[in-house]
Amino acid sequence: MIRTGLGALLLGLALTGQAMAAPARDGAHDFDFLLGDWTAHARQLPARLANSQDWIAFQGTEHHSRILQSSANLEEFEVHNTEKQIHLHAQTLRLYDADTGQWSMYLTDVYSGTLDPNPLVGRFDGKRGAFFRQTQYKGRTILMRYVWFNISPKSARMEQSYSDDGGASWELNWVCELTR
Repeated sequence: MIRTGLGALLLGLALTGQAMAAPARDGAHDFDFLLGDWTAHARQLPARLANSQDWIAFQGTEHHSRILQSSANLEEFEVHNTEKQIHLHAQTLRLYDADTGQWSMYLTDVYSGTLDPNPLVGRFDGKRGAFFRQTQYKGRTILMRYVWFNISPKSARMEQSYSDDGGASWELNWVCELTR
């Protein structure tokens, strides 16, 4: 588990709905690095918040496109694990709020045809973006964090972590490394 005070602070501001002061820079193009096609190398920890170390690896593709020449973008993600016969497909809608300087990332469930109304919210600070939300996992209220980093024209990394102690510690449970 990773301990972080900054993550808890950002999470508290994002979850309480308090408007953060508008950033000195325009973050509307923070996700432009993702636009286009990528090869995805992912790994998942299926048994989350259970002290498991049993990871499953996936290979596949990602495509990111801008929506109507705006800052909004859509991610289409598809990976598989041939050995375990697992196929995952997801989409993420990202919207930028110029007033707060924050991004909202809405996860979709393409299998049920639903858009999760509870987005991850956050922003980039240089070449690192952190996004948080409160959600339910196996009947428990937890915090979810996405972090984007190691960003270059040919690669990027996203990590998903869960916290069941209010953000005092985090369990890494999803890693996606993108390459072109």
